[in-house]
Amino acid sequence: MGHVLILGGTSEIGGEVAARLANHNTVTLAARRVDALDGIAKRLTDAGAVAVHRVFFDADDLASHARVLDEAWSHAPVDTAVIAFGILGDQAACEESGAETARIIHTDFTAHAAIATELVARMEAAAASGELPVRDGVAGRILAFSSIAGARVRRANYVYGSAKAGLDGFLQGMQDRLHGSPVQLTIARPGFVIGRMTEGMTPAPMSSTPAQVAAASVTALDGRKLDVWIPARLGFLARATRFTPRSIWRKMPR
Repeated sequence: MGHVLILGGTSEIGGEVAARLANHNTVTLAARRVDALDGIAKRLTDAGAVAVHRVFFDADDLASHARVLDEAWSHAPVDTAVIAFGILGDQAACEESGAETARIIHTDFTAHAAIATELVARMEAAAASGELPVRDGVAGRILAFSSIAGARVRRANYVYGSAKAGLDGFLQGMQDRLHGSPVQLTIARPGFVIGRMTEGMTPAPMSSTPAQVAAASVTALDGRKLDVWIPARLGFLARATRFTPRSIWRKMPR
């Protein structure tokens, strides 16, 4: 039996990942809208969760991150953490407001980097103390979400894309820092996800649903992979974009 922490418990992807990790495990759902967790909590119980706990989590409040992890750890040491929060933002509003630009980057890059750092430090300390047992070289696992938007930033959503590009670079650097550590970090890079976050937008080619993203992400996590593109062929497209002339790239839609 383990303890799964979902940071962003009300997100569609977070909920789908939680459902796939719930069986025989304790799950803590961390979210700003704690009152909106009833549905996913019931689904996790039905999926075999031993217990489901809830904790208030405002990702933007960096000073509160340690308290949130303290509360989660009070139930049991966390051996699997999923960082599933984020906002798409309004590109047009960002172009008119430095404060709005900073808000998007703070949530989608700074808050992610801060909580990932806290998680790694706690998991490594727990492994060193024996609080988290090391099995086959791994004591703790972290699943974090990047995006195709960060592979090559597009003019149509360059604020969100640049935040994801920065986050992807940070996570790759963290993976290198964790080489040989008992903490595993897996990066998931989905393309366009059809859901609440993109409601009203025309789906891009190779779109996925939250369920498809979750299934591929959990498979990669369980397989101890460094990263996964969702769908897999999106990785080939991401590499190809590097060779697209800028005169064409700047006209690409979101």
